Formats: sequence, structure tokens, C-alpha cells
Amino acid sequence: MPRIVSVWLEHWPVTRLRRAHAGLAQGGHDGSPHRACSHDDASPLVVAAGEATGLRLTAVDARARALGLRPGEPLARARARLNTPLAVHPADPEADAAALDRLCLWAKRYTPSVAAFGEAEGRDGFFLDVAGASHLYGGEAGLMADLARRLGANGLPARLALAGNPGCAFALARHGAGGFVPTGGEADALRGLPVLALRIDPEVAAALGRLGLRRIGDLVDAPRAPLVRRFGDALIRRLDQALGHRPDPLAPLDEPLAFGAARGFLDPIGHQDTIVATATRLMETVAPRLEAAGLGARALRLTLHRVDGVIRTLDLALSEPTRCPVLVGRLLDLRLDRLGAALDAGFGFEAVRLDVVGTGPVTARQGDLSGDGRAATGAAGLADALRQRLGRGILRLAHHESHVPERAETAEPWRVTRIALHRPARAGAGLPRPLVLLTRSEAAEDVLAPDGPPQRFRWRRRLHRVAHAEGPERIAGEWWSGATPTRDYYVVEDEAGRRLWVYRQAASPAQTLPPAQTLARAQTAGWFVHGMFA
Repeated sequence: MPRIVSVWLEHWPVTRLRRAHAGLAQGGHDGSPHRACSHDDASPLVVAAGEATGLRLTAVDARARALGLRPGEPLARARARLNTPLAVHPADPEADAAALDRLCLWAKRYTPSVAAFGEAEGRDGFFLDVAGASHLYGGEAGLMADLARRLGANGLPARLALAGNPGCAFALARHGAGGFVPTGGEADALRGLPVLALRIDPEVAAALGRLGLRRIGDLVDAPRAPLVRRFGDALIRRLDQALGHRPDPLAPLDEPLAFGAARGFLDPIGHQDTIVATATRLMETVAPRLEAAGLGARALRLTLHRVDGVIRTLDLALSEPTRCPVLVGRLLDLRLDRLGAALDAGFGFEAVRLDVVGTGPVTARQGDLSGDGRAATGAAGLADALRQRLGRGILRLAHHESHVPERAETAEPWRVTRIALHRPARAGAGLPRPLVLLTRSEAAEDVLAPDGPPQRFRWRRRLHRVAHAEGPERIAGEWWSGATPTRDYYVVEDEAGRRLWVYRQAASPAQTLPPAQTLARAQTAGWFVHGMFA
């Protein structure tokens, strides 16, 4: 049976900012608590984020809360009703998440299973599964006391609760008084807590309140069918998870990455060329370890630590595994070109770290003699460069099993795959296909075609006289759908040298169809232009 500790870090963005400004994290970036936190600034500290209606408070410290400020309040209103100056800092969710991950790594001293709060929990705490580990601290009470003592001594205000599942532990830590819940006592412990403690949408919680269902106990006693019809299964699922009737698995934090390197600077850097050169040298450090493991980098993460504690991350995904530092540096250079001023180096970066977050096997193959890896990239390198430069996914055409030309190819995200040596030939392979296939075939008018290919036709207000023609190639419709009649395709070249792909669409035999459908099929018969070869 799991035993879950929920650690809610009150005012986590504010705490992270104060610690970053005071420089109390030993080494500057490991995020683990080591000594007490102090802050001499007497101004209330708030964190604000921009929205469509203006800046709103997202976190406040204890002094700001004592003055009546609450998260969600407009910053302009808060300043208008207070005479005390506020220390306002912009919200940085990425830096908050990175610092929380480092704190979770520190918490692995208690148990290997540590998971940070997700979006539903507010991203301001973490879970620990201490089943089988609490005896190392004299039991659950001893482990909780040691954890609370270490967090409190290092200026990390937290509220702790222990229960048999994450939902119950979170509800007690965030909306209750914390403490211990014995196995099987979840219903009694949750009954008096607000329904928002179930990690549901605030709008759903407000709607439940208007119905008089303000406490979890009210939901436990209410009929379930009307609740499911009005609010969906998510509400009942969260309730059952908190009561321990449904599984609520955690996603433990991964171990530190095996392939990575970092470099610090006494004089902060901020120029793009310097960042790229540093990342290239870091990849040169990582490449031998990747080679020894027979692996290459499929995904990398560049982390830039600003002198004011803000952390910037750049994720780089590759089509093929690589160990080439020059290639990685060139792609990062393209990525930074696209970001431009959005990188916001501030007063500079004091540390740069490059981590390989995804790997894949690398097979030996012949490259060029220059040793810079440029000739070995091919189409995969082009796709990666376009992705960094354009900032969006690259699509390519892929074969789809259909005889109908407009359904024979589909657009899919670019992926480099190994092509089988004995790939079966698709229908129509080796036959001429146009370079440009029209999305929807266009009707040809004034067609002169006594029998066989057309001799002349009008298309897009231009008369085409056919000089040469090849065909026909008969393509039948998909019999299971019955939506596409049989077509006879011709490759025609007019007197001006234009080569077009045209077809005659046959009408279904009249004797096999009712009169109304016979007329409809007869109207669809005729000549159409479907593509152009040049």
C-alpha cells in the first residue's frame, strides 16, 4: 500500500525569488536547501503576470497578504488602495518549475519516488511515496518531522500531510491542517474540506457551491448520476481518487541526465556567438561519452542561468541521432537567430548547461573528409535547420494505401525512418505522375474526344490543342465506399508544350441504378484536369 506525503510550498514563486536574490542556493544553481534564508527588504513582495485585462497578482508574500492582497487581484487596484510601495517581480513559471525540480532531487534523500506537483495541483509542491522508507527515520512521524525541520530551517515554508493516496494528501496539505491519515480513513478526513481540494476546475467548484455542494462530504452523500450528467466524469474520478477507490499514479522525477556538461563564467556572457561557441564546446565534452555508449543525441536542452536567478531553456529536437558538435552549434545558432530579443539576456548569463534529454543508437557510416559533419546531414539536416529557423513543424508527403490519386498521399510531421530494402511496390508505381496535383480536379469544357484521348479542350479560359497523348490508365474507385467512379487518365501535351494529367470520368450503367441516381451519375461524367507536369 502506498503512503504519500504531500508537501505544499506556500508562496513558492515568492520563496524562489527571495532565495535567488539572496544567492543562498549553494553553488548558485543546485536548488537544494542548505542554510537559512533572510531578506532585508521591508517592502511587500508580489509576483505579477500579464493577462488580456492587464497585470494580475499570481503570488504574494506574508506581508502583502497581511495587507489584504490576494492572488488574482489586478496589480493596478492593489497599488491604488495601498500607501506602501510594493516590490513587483514578473512571473517566471519556467524558473519556478526548474527550481522545484532541483528541490525534488534533494528530497530523494527520503525516498526514490518523488513527483513534482502538476498543473492540477498548482506546480508549487511535490509528493513523496514513503512506503518502505519511513522506517529509516524511525517511522512516518520521524520522517515527517525531519522533512519539516529541514525545510523550515532553510526558509522554505511548507505544509505537510500524509495519506494513502496523492489526492487525499494534497487536499489536507493545501486546504486542511495537514497531519496524518490512517489507511481507510480518507473519507472522514476529507468530509469537511472544500470541494476545490479535489483538484477540480475552479469554475466547477463555484457551480457546485451554487448548488449547495460546498464540502467534499456533500459530494460523498449526493447521487452520482446527476453529477456525472452535469459535470462529466472528471469530478467523480477526482472524488474516487481522493477516497482511494480509483488509482492515482504518480510520475516520479527522472534521475539526473547521464549526458550533460556545464560551464560557469566570472564575467557574464550574453552575445549570441559566445553562447553558441560555449554550447559547441560543451557538446565536444559530451560526445566522447555518447560514443562510448554507442548513442547519439536525439533531443538536447540548453539551459542559460541569468545573473538575477532567471533561467532560460532552449529545447532542440533532431531527426537523427548525432554526436557532431558543429551540427548542434549550427542548429542552436539558427534557433537563437529566430528568438532575437526574446532571449532577454538581461545583465548576462553566468552559467550555461547542455543536457542530452533523448538518445538513439548511431550506426557507423561513411561521411566526408572535412570532419565537420556537413555532408552527412542530408534531408534530415535540412528538416532540422528549417524547424529551428521557422519555429514550427515541417510536414512531408507520405504514401497512403489508396488507388485514388487525391487520397494516395497525406501530409505528416517530418520523421526520418529507415526504408526497407524490399518495400512492396504500390499500385501505379513507375507510371507518370504530375509534379503538381490539384486539390480538387477542375472540369474541362468544349472537349473534342471522339474516342480515346481528347484532341482539344478548354481549361481555365484557355484552349488547349493536344499534340501528343499517352494512356489510358484506368483507376477504379474504392468499391467499399462507392464514392469515386472509374476514371481513365491520359498524359497530354498541347501545342505550347504544356503537359497535363486529364481523365474521363465514366458514368455508372443506367440499368443498374434508379432513375434519379442515373441522372446524377450522368451529370458527373465528363473530362477533368487533375494535375500538371511542368
